[in-house]
Amino acid sequence: MNWKQLLSPARFGQPVTHLSEPQHLRSEFQRDYDRIIFSSPFRRLQNKTQVFPLPGSVFVHNRLTHSLEVASVGRSLGNMVATTLAAKYDNEIVTYLNEIGTIVSTASLAHDLGNPPFGHSGEKAISAYFEKGNGAKYKNKVTQEQWTDLLAFEGNANALRLLTHQFNGRRAGGYALTFATLAALIKYPFPSVLNEKKKKYGYFVSEKEAFEQIAKTTGLIEHTDIKGKYCRHPLVYLVEAADDISYQIMDIEDAHKLNIFSTEKTIELLMLFFNSNGDSWFYKKKHEIFEQVTDNNERIAFLRASVINKLVNKCADTFCNNENAILQGKFTGSLVDYLDSKTAEAANICADISFREIYNHKSVVEIEITGYNVLSTLVDEFTTAAFDPDSNYSKKLLALLPMQYRTKSNDTYLQLRSILDFISGMTDLYAMELYKLIRGIGV
Repeated sequence: MNWKQLLSPARFGQPVTHLSEPQHLRSEFQRDYDRIIFSSPFRRLQNKTQVFPLPGSVFVHNRLTHSLEVASVGRSLGNMVATTLAAKYDNEIVTYLNEIGTIVSTASLAHDLGNPPFGHSGEKAISAYFEKGNGAKYKNKVTQEQWTDLLAFEGNANALRLLTHQFNGRRAGGYALTFATLAALIKYPFPSVLNEKKKKYGYFVSEKEAFEQIAKTTGLIEHTDIKGKYCRHPLVYLVEAADDISYQIMDIEDAHKLNIFSTEKTIELLMLFFNSNGDSWFYKKKHEIFEQVTDNNERIAFLRASVINKLVNKCADTFCNNENAILQGKFTGSLVDYLDSKTAEAANICADISFREIYNHKSVVEIEITGYNVLSTLVDEFTTAAFDPDSNYSKKLLALLPMQYRTKSNDTYLQLRSILDFISGMTDLYAMELYKLIRGIGV
């Protein structure tokens, strides 16, 4: 792969003539960033659960604040990589490389746009509806590829659909983002039929043509041994690293704010990332900060920022050191897999404790159970109505469906897809309110 093609500023669904228009102060990639920031799906992330249910007086992360922080980390990663790579290339390529920070930041902003209400619990509820619930009856009415999509609802694939699909009344190309930004978002460049053991995949059957156009325009490499499976766009590694770095460290800070972790335990966990011999600069700075600052939340904020800074530097170095392998599609794993033994050990300890004590905390499990039942009910009610549209109840229910999600197609898969578009776009709060309305609770 080559950087000039990988960083294509052409826009999906738009004629290439737009590139000859005057740009004024913003590059094509900066316009991408602004389009995401001002979009309705992005705003709705403020009411989608990240990990903890929003408790009110204590502010913890939601999908919106998480995405903003991932974008910040992604911009730093991208700028560091661009600065290093610029020394290797001529001026023409450097012009493209200088946009890497913006592209990674934009893809980071958009990486969770496809997540349904209640996160992974919502994904599982939608998938279970088709695998074990009333949705199983549609198996013989769709193709095998389409059925595989429905059996494993995937937020990553849904994000690509959200950004590229022409919904009712909308323009061609969806948000008409640049091919570079879209490619940097596709973490798993293959369809559901190629996902192993029902793990992640990158696009639904409905977006197959869109994906192929993105892959061709940016020059992604197709695997020689697996038809339809492509190597990642290099910037995906930076977006992935930004997400990996952010969610784990920030979840620990949230656990402290909610008194799940004591101050002492939180400090101990974050200090694991530093070696007294190799990080003397940090210990000196820590001593200075702790001398001045007595507020525990601010002390932990300093430690959190220091950990993120260290991980960003290490991941950027790993990317630059493996640039050739990445461009050849031979790099395997994620950037955080290549951390030095001390840092990797600290990350693994934090991941293990987070799994046991944060992600299985009572408040987290409760919201997951709630989300599972809410999403299961909504999918069943609206899907049933879509295929029995003439009943009085169905007419009233379908009247709640926004115009952009309505389809005149008689294709079963596309009808199901439109219902899932509607439900996956809901906020947690709206999904809960609609569930109560349908169930006649609290009217």
